[in-house]
Amino acid sequence: MRNQGVGSWPARRARMSPERAALIADGRTETYGQLRDRVYRLAHALQNLGVRRRDRVAYLGPNHPAFVETMFAAGVLGAVILPLNTRLAAPELAYIVADAGADLLVWAPELAETVSALHQHRPFRTEVAVGDPGGYEKLIADASTDPIDEPVGADDICMIQYTSGTSGHPKGVMLSHANIAWNCYNLLLDIDVASDEVTLVSAPMFHTAALNQTFLPTFLKGGTAVLMSAFSPQRALDLITEHRVTWMFGVPAMFQAIAQSAGWAAADLSSLRTLMCGGAPVPEPLIRTYHERGLTFLEGYGLTEASPGALFLRAEDSLRKIGSAGTPCFFTDVRVIAPDGTDVAPGETGEVIIQGPNVMAGYWKLPDATTDAFYDHGWLRSGDAATVDGDGFVYIVDRIKDMIISGGENIYPAEIEQALYRHPAVADCAVIGIPDQRWGEVGRAVVALRPGASATEDEILGFLAGKLAKYKIPKSVVVVQALPHNAAGKLLKGVLRERYGAD
Repeated sequence: MRNQGVGSWPARRARMSPERAALIADGRTETYGQLRDRVYRLAHALQNLGVRRRDRVAYLGPNHPAFVETMFAAGVLGAVILPLNTRLAAPELAYIVADAGADLLVWAPELAETVSALHQHRPFRTEVAVGDPGGYEKLIADASTDPIDEPVGADDICMIQYTSGTSGHPKGVMLSHANIAWNCYNLLLDIDVASDEVTLVSAPMFHTAALNQTFLPTFLKGGTAVLMSAFSPQRALDLITEHRVTWMFGVPAMFQAIAQSAGWAAADLSSLRTLMCGGAPVPEPLIRTYHERGLTFLEGYGLTEASPGALFLRAEDSLRKIGSAGTPCFFTDVRVIAPDGTDVAPGETGEVIIQGPNVMAGYWKLPDATTDAFYDHGWLRSGDAATVDGDGFVYIVDRIKDMIISGGENIYPAEIEQALYRHPAVADCAVIGIPDQRWGEVGRAVVALRPGASATEDEILGFLAGKLAKYKIPKSVVVVQALPHNAAGKLLKGVLRERYGAD
């Protein structure tokens, strides 16, 4: 094949195991052979609609076979897939599609209202509606299954994934076919993904962890991906039982919700071999909750710019090094450096930097931002603070920008949050800095309690006494119904600062 990219994977997989189930969604099973044919049909249809090499093809919708087919069909043509976050408002989506220059949009019926609002900001040359009988399925039915073998190189851009935009406009992370492949190789060396794997894809695939860290490694091995269009704790438990799921990824909030659901105690989890968690710091009590059920609970660390995997805590170390993000993935190097660029000593805090074939090609149309993102010949600056122990295991402390400086002392909110999670009444929490005339800044805890639980401010702060240095203990507590998270499960601390950051 002349196509050396991700778009060739359906054909390569189908020639090995055409009858094996590739996708299960809403009661429908699609084999690898069927998927290959549908991808070729869709690629011909997109080609007839004017899609050419390097064109950006946008997809707006939940986890669905159409997402997978569109991604691979774009890859067949040497085009670039642009996954869009379904939680964004129309003006936010309009900025992304305009910045990426996407002229074709494939969209799901659940997003009809958003697409209608999007038209006011950004017209598309062509749109394909997945739920429309005269749209997506008709395009596929009317097209040829003849193979297309467009020359696509490993260093060509496969997808553009936009960062969450925590400061200013979101940036488009350009991931090459090689970036994604090497990330899969790293994952497959860290987890013994089997050819009979049944993977529950419950996190949204428009984010890098569900797509690149979960679905695509399963695809490479010829396993089966069970797609959830929207996460529900009880539905996840039902699917695990129904399809004998062996592997799933989730962010901490998802695993918390499953463990707190009514069906948790009686759920049949005997098929599960691996649980993988990431996207946010993982509370130690949550890890132990799953270990008590006899489940291997693994965590790692990464970011979109690294496709995303950088560190992984392997099964044999999951309890021995609890709280650590692990050591570098096989083909990736990670350092933790001081401001002068030297590696930190054990126990000291520094910035995580990453180098390897999975690190991004750069930011779309932002050469200066790309240059600023790298340090000393290709090391990606993460913006995350961490420590390293004497065995080389890395512990993510916090985002550097979230650090609180109080009376000259550096306070990392994640450390306080880990302590708060041990309180029996706390379901979710975050610590932010608020102005203080004496200390410059002090901490404030924002806490959501478990259903039926109660706790006063004094009780929560008293719980921390003796567990943390006095200067680290927040000066106030705000109890809320729920904390704001984005679609990837990441806490929106900017929203918290707007709401509760005033003295």
